[in-house]
Amino acid sequence: MSETDHIQDIVIVGGGTAGWMTAAALSRLIGTHNIRIRLVESEAIGTVGVGEATIPHIRYFNQLLGLNEDDFVKKTKATFKLGIEFNDWGHLGESYIHSFGPYGVPMDGIQFHHHWLRHARESGGNHSIDDYNLQVLAARAGKFQRPIDLPKSPLRTITYAFQFDATLYAKFLREYSENNGVVRTEGKVVDVALDPESGHVDTLKLESGETVSGDFYIDCSGFRGLLIEEALQSGYTDWSRLLPCNRAVAQACTSIGEPEPFTRATAKTAGWQWRIPLQSRIGNGHVYCSDYMSDDEALATLHEGMDGEPLGDPKFLRFQTGIRREPWKKNVLALGLASGFLEPLESTSIHLVQTAIARLMTNFPDKSFSQVGIDYFNQRTLAEYEQVRDFLVLHYCVTTREDSPFWIYCREMELPDGLKQRIEMYNENARVYRHDNEIFGEFSWFAVMHGQGLDPRSHHPMASLMSKDMLDERMRDIRKTWQACLNDMPKHQAFIDANCRAA
Repeated sequence: MSETDHIQDIVIVGGGTAGWMTAAALSRLIGTHNIRIRLVESEAIGTVGVGEATIPHIRYFNQLLGLNEDDFVKKTKATFKLGIEFNDWGHLGESYIHSFGPYGVPMDGIQFHHHWLRHARESGGNHSIDDYNLQVLAARAGKFQRPIDLPKSPLRTITYAFQFDATLYAKFLREYSENNGVVRTEGKVVDVALDPESGHVDTLKLESGETVSGDFYIDCSGFRGLLIEEALQSGYTDWSRLLPCNRAVAQACTSIGEPEPFTRATAKTAGWQWRIPLQSRIGNGHVYCSDYMSDDEALATLHEGMDGEPLGDPKFLRFQTGIRREPWKKNVLALGLASGFLEPLESTSIHLVQTAIARLMTNFPDKSFSQVGIDYFNQRTLAEYEQVRDFLVLHYCVTTREDSPFWIYCREMELPDGLKQRIEMYNENARVYRHDNEIFGEFSWFAVMHGQGLDPRSHHPMASLMSKDMLDERMRDIRKTWQACLNDMPKHQAFIDANCRAA
């Protein structure tokens, strides 16, 4: 392969979280190889900017960039996140936390929850499953610390993410990227010219009259999909039958008290409301279905659920859950909202950008843009989106709520075969699996299935082989150890004050 076959110019269209994450990662990984990276964005267009909660994988992204975590937390006014609290999902008045950390410890090679199910039934259910999850205990107590490398200690298992200001995060990554050589161009794209022979994107024309050209284009233009859809007509697979919410209204409010180390998702009559505590404020949003609720009703519901006084004006968003049929087509790769949308119920938006960047590096093209590599990228992207989709649908379909037409629809909708099988297997004997290294592991599937009221008929048969006395002793020891660890953990606010408080 000659040097002229290599990608030499990458153009990223759109900033925001997706655009600047891409610019930061590429500038770190390939920016030193004579590959020019340019990002075109318009301040007049703005960004969605409400994706403020994350899952633990973002720590690997930060490590890839070589970021100092305390500095990152300060500059984004972040707090730490141990999981997500779900209120009123399975039943009105019920609450559970989907923790990022494991339950107990496996015994005899069998997942812990099987032993707990047996123990709970034999002992009359005296101890909640939460008593065996250090992160749930810490979240409820408002405590946090980073993991400590102590042999056989649950403190080693602490897994966390962040809750931050998305606008500040994009600004932080922009500064990082520009320091690494990324060139930012202010401007609005008004025309996209295609090569008449290959059909590839050839040049972009900006409102100023400037022309921008590249070998490889990355579309981070949001829901619009300026390149991937408007220019290349990739097409879109609509999943709104399974995830019917199609609107959101977001607005911050003043903080009341110390920030909790978890995000909250409270189910409402036609959707759900998020609450994300930051160092400087609380992020709020109401995701809802316009078939069952008006915009005015949605805003009123949002305000009713706020802790403090509203800040700024509410921001309304419209969306359709689904995925581009070809997230990568010809010489255009779509990332972020341009590639598809899954509502932020489990804070996966930023992670899906991160994994797409990782797949891009594995399948990084030359100017021939091998269709085999593009097809593989698209297949793996679809598989990942479907796995996340099914996990989100689980929250809606496993419910006894019948207080509104929206929830009745969710209970009765036809499910994808894979999700239906997972639920049937759990109902039979509490078995849960992780497929193809998917984002959510066994304890995540268990947390939601159990938290929303599924009651399996049995458990793994091997969990019945241990003597009752031995099982009682082990369960008692785990509770005692977990409680001792909790007692030694500092308060979440105290940890922030000591290490990473924003100015």
